[in-house]
Amino acid sequence: MKNKLFKFILVIALVWVFLYVNNHWLQVSSHDISSDRIPTAFDGLVIVQLSDLQDAEFGKNQVKLTEKVKKLNPDFIFLTGDLIDSNRYDLERSLHLVRKLVGIADVYYVIGNHEVAVNRVEKITSALQALGVVVLSNEAKILERNGEKLVIAGLDDPLMESIEASEKTIAKYMDRTLADIPDQYYRLLLSHRPEVFDVYVNRQVDLIFTGHAHGGQVQIPGIGGLVAPGQGWFPKYTAGVHTKGITTMVVSRGLGNSVVPYRMFNRPEIVVVTLKKE
Repeated sequence: MKNKLFKFILVIALVWVFLYVNNHWLQVSSHDISSDRIPTAFDGLVIVQLSDLQDAEFGKNQVKLTEKVKKLNPDFIFLTGDLIDSNRYDLERSLHLVRKLVGIADVYYVIGNHEVAVNRVEKITSALQALGVVVLSNEAKILERNGEKLVIAGLDDPLMESIEASEKTIAKYMDRTLADIPDQYYRLLLSHRPEVFDVYVNRQVDLIFTGHAHGGQVQIPGIGGLVAPGQGWFPKYTAGVHTKGITTMVVSRGLGNSVVPYRMFNRPEIVVVTLKKE
């Protein structure tokens, strides 16, 4: 009897350790993005992307997360949606992180589906702007260094169920946002959804930062993610770098969880991208 009890306790302990590691042990994924369209003045630019925090905590007041970001010495930090979770809304918890991030680098942000779902977009974006975050709501900013220019644009999330509807709305947002941007400018785009990759490709955006898919929630070795919103079972875009033509899309596995409370073989991710002039 004691032997069986010991084995049971051991199994429970191992499961707990497995789940803790998979949901709290931060992973840094680094990608070099090369293009002859990148201006020389922005060669070597370092961008840290954080996505889908969804009220997750990494140390008291997010100290573990911010320490890792600070060590990466980014020029910019991109927050690509779902900073909060609509099922357990706690904006103040997420603002603990943002207060630290704005002291590290310039922070750019776009909303995700959870910000829309909680129906407090204006409150959330106002709080972020008060901290110095650049909120991109279907708009573009032109940055200039040594006479050369680069564009950072951001799109709102459409909060629609069908991929067809999302594609139409995202396309409309992009056409409006990039209408006055010259084609020769290298364009970075923050957009929560990866499943509309073809829309980004058709409009020849250079580099897109997305999240939303949570890495497929469960990463099956040799196969990939199990399920993702907007993509269903065995989704195509859950992590990593995807390229077609001049367009490259970076998909963050994200940091937190929502309806499904645990990740498996899919640690929370900090993405770091370095631009390289070819």
